[in-house]
Amino acid sequence: MVGLLDAKDSKAPMAPIFLLLGFLISSLELTGAQSVGVCYGKNGNNLPADGEVIELYKSNGIGRMRIYEPDRSILDALRGSNIELIIGISNNNLEALTDAAAATDWVEKNVRNYWPDVKFRYIAVGNEVNPNDNEAQFVLPAMQNILNATASANLNDQIKVSTAIDTTLLGNSFPPSVGSFSDSASSYINPIIKFLVKNGAPLLANLYPYFSYISNPQDISLSYALFTSQSIAIMDGNHGYKNLFDAILDSLYSALERAGAPDLQIVVSESGWPSAGGTAASIQNAGTYYKNLINHVKGGTPKRPGQAIETYLFAMFDENQKSGAPVIERQFGLLTPDKQPKYQISFPTSIFCVGRGIFEIININGV
Repeated sequence: MVGLLDAKDSKAPMAPIFLLLGFLISSLELTGAQSVGVCYGKNGNNLPADGEVIELYKSNGIGRMRIYEPDRSILDALRGSNIELIIGISNNNLEALTDAAAATDWVEKNVRNYWPDVKFRYIAVGNEVNPNDNEAQFVLPAMQNILNATASANLNDQIKVSTAIDTTLLGNSFPPSVGSFSDSASSYINPIIKFLVKNGAPLLANLYPYFSYISNPQDISLSYALFTSQSIAIMDGNHGYKNLFDAILDSLYSALERAGAPDLQIVVSESGWPSAGGTAASIQNAGTYYKNLINHVKGGTPKRPGQAIETYLFAMFDENQKSGAPVIERQFGLLTPDKQPKYQISFPTSIFCVGRGIFEIININGV
C-alpha cells in the first residue's frame, strides 16, 4: 500500500451508534450501488476460519472480495456465495507464469475448477510491482498467458485480466489535470495499458490518501484527506476538489489520457486508513474515512462525474504477521481478529441491529 506523494475499545452499543458494516449495507441496499468490496488478507495467526469469514461477508451484505493469491480454503468456502472475487497472483509467482503451460495449469487449478460456483471478476497479475524491480519484466507476459488460458477455458468474456499498481508510478500529480506517469514508469505501464484497452479490462489501482497526507501535512489538510472539507480546496480548471481521494484518482485518469487511454476505467483495488500506529492513525479518523469513502464512491470524481467507482476497502481484519511492514500496516482492519467491528458511525435516519445473524435496516422515520 503506497500513497500519492505530491506537493500540494470497540465493542459499541448497537443503537443509536451505527457500525461500519451496517453503513455499508445502507450504502448498497438503499442506493442499489453495488460498487464496494472488502479486501481479505491472511497475514495473521489469530484470524477466523475462512468459512466464518465468508459468512461475515454474506451476513453483512458485502458482495465483493479481493484475495491476494489462490487459497483453496477460501475458494471452497466461496462456492455458492455469489460473492464476486478478485483473485491475485503474487509477485514471486510472475516469472513462472511467463511459461504458457504453467499459466494454463494455474487457471485450470485456481479458476476453472471453481467456476461458476465461485464468481471470479478479475485476475490481478501482480500487486504494486515497481518498474525497477526484477519482477516488472514478467508482468505483461504473465498477463498475456493468463488471458490466453482463460480464453482457452472460454472464460475470457467473464473474467478480466489486469494488474494492480500504486501511485508511485505517477511523475506529475498536482494539479490532477497534469497527471502523468514518470519517465521511468512509462516503459513499464504503457504496454500494460494497451493490453487492458485491447481486452476491455480496467486498471486496478491502490489509492491511499492517508500516506499522501502524512507525507505532506503542511500542504494537505486532514479534512481534505478524510472527505470532511466543507469547501473546495483546489480549483483545477473547471473542476473543484473537496477531497484528496478524487484528486489522486483524477491524476491517474489524466495520466491514462496522456498514455492514449482516455476511456480506460480504474478500479480502486485498495483504499483504507489505519486505526493506530502512526500520525493521524486513530479509531475516529479511520471510521470517518471508511464511512465517507463508502458514501462518496457512489458518485464519481470531478473528471468522471456520475459514475460509481468500484472500490475495495482495505481490509477485513488487522493482520499481525505482516513481516517487514511498519506496525501501522497491521492496523487497517474493519474488524478485529475476534470479529468485532472497530468503528462507531452515526447515521441519523436509520438504525442497524443484529437479527438472525445479519444487520437489518430499521428506518426510524418510518419511511
